[in-house]
Amino acid sequence: MEKVLQHGSYEVGTLRIEPDVVGAIAGLAASEVPGVAGMSGVSLVEMLRKSNLSKGVRVTIGEREAIVDLYIVLEYGVKIPEVAQRVQENVRSAIETMTSLQVVEVNVHVQSVIMQEAKEEALSS
Repeated sequence: MEKVLQHGSYEVGTLRIEPDVVGAIAGLAASEVPGVAGMSGVSLVEMLRKSNLSKGVRVTIGEREAIVDLYIVLEYGVKIPEVAQRVQENVRSAIETMTSLQVVEVNVHVQSVIMQEAKEEALSS
């Protein structure tokens, strides 16, 4: 996405938001939702430390819109459709608020589930 920045009636430059930035926003927003263990394609330690935030996220950006595909890992026992809907809402809201892009799709791909004990073990090592 590229946008012309203006001060009054004078053009002062452009703003370009790279897909990796939108991907990082999406990854953070998804990981904030209770029940989401992390993003797929990221090690458990990286998930818990919230590093590599755009891994497990694919973003397509047009002129003023974005399509987001999230590949996530959920905690065992959660209601998958409810968590997926919360992820969609949180990701859409975060991207639209921070970038002014219109999010036309947020596609959630649940890749795996993880037991709470595995998360705790990874944190302690």
